[in-house]
Amino acid sequence: MTTLTEERAVRLRSALADVLETSGQLSDPTWRKVFEAVPRHPFVPRFWTLVGGEQRHVTSTDPDWLDLVYTDDALATQLTDGVATSSSTAPGLMLVMLEALDITDGHRVLEIATGTGYNAALLSERLGSHQVVTAEVDPVLARLAGSRLRRCGYTPLVQAGDGRDGYPARAPYDRLIATCGFTTIPAAWLEQVRPAGLIVCPVGWGTARLVVADDGRAEGRFLPEGSYFMTVRAAGATGTPAHPGRPSATSSRLTGLNLAEVAEDDNFRFVLSLVAPDTAFASEHGGDGRVTAVELWGADGAWARAEDGAARQAGPRLLWDAVEATHELYVENDRPGRERFGVTVTAKGQRIWLDVPSRPVPLAPVVA
Repeated sequence: MTTLTEERAVRLRSALADVLETSGQLSDPTWRKVFEAVPRHPFVPRFWTLVGGEQRHVTSTDPDWLDLVYTDDALATQLTDGVATSSSTAPGLMLVMLEALDITDGHRVLEIATGTGYNAALLSERLGSHQVVTAEVDPVLARLAGSRLRRCGYTPLVQAGDGRDGYPARAPYDRLIATCGFTTIPAAWLEQVRPAGLIVCPVGWGTARLVVADDGRAEGRFLPEGSYFMTVRAAGATGTPAHPGRPSATSSRLTGLNLAEVAEDDNFRFVLSLVAPDTAFASEHGGDGRVTAVELWGADGAWARAEDGAARQAGPRLLWDAVEATHELYVENDRPGRERFGVTVTAKGQRIWLDVPSRPVPLAPVVA
């Protein structure tokens, strides 16, 4: 028997599909059919959303729960020490990434970061559950996702473990999709995806789409859309660098950069996320809304802060030097969008490049 909630959810899904199709985030009729068939609400019975800068806890007993579920928003579904450590990705971004996978019938897919299980449900609806493996570092989340998937009629293999290792027992895969953020694409994945197979993975503030070559390397460009995912983490950790506090010993110099552009230009912030990986970012605003300070810090102890025309930095990476070098690269190349950047990955590491693989993008300088 269909409940009123389910009937309303069907209408809300269809309306959201219309919105995503109009925006261009949903263009494949096959994925639209999948999206309309798979409910999102069983996977997010509770979540947190921001209201006026404060976290609001929403549950299925709230009158606006279903309306919030079927919006094109990411929903935080787990907090660790007050920091969101798992979420349900915004459906529009999820569909952009799924379409970029270029899936066809018979493909075997490995998903990294199961989270709620909703994305695994979409993949299972499209390919059949037996073709989908999904890995989740948090065993509690893995159990919850597996239970919710089964209640919705899907039975992919849900593996509790570190997705950076992939899942070799079911390899090779035709496609691999990650739904958490990485700075470096793990070499283990290259061994588990077939030659000519695809990897779609968030790197920095973008999503890379890579083709695996016969020689074991993978190479490709970034999608043009923005991509903002929680960082890959170990079980029980947040994946977010803890603020080191303001170091006592810092170097200081003048800076002429427009802090508003540094803080608010999304394309620039994407490039900076590639040049200075594993770095957190914050900005401060005055009473008139203008950006008054910008601060960066990394898990390695690197720190930088700019305000009032001066910049200070400390630690093993010169983060403000990286900001200025990145801005110079950005302006000299006509403020390039994400799609002009690419990445090459081998067993020995990865290289970010601009326009062509022979133009590498330098990383943040390290103090000798």
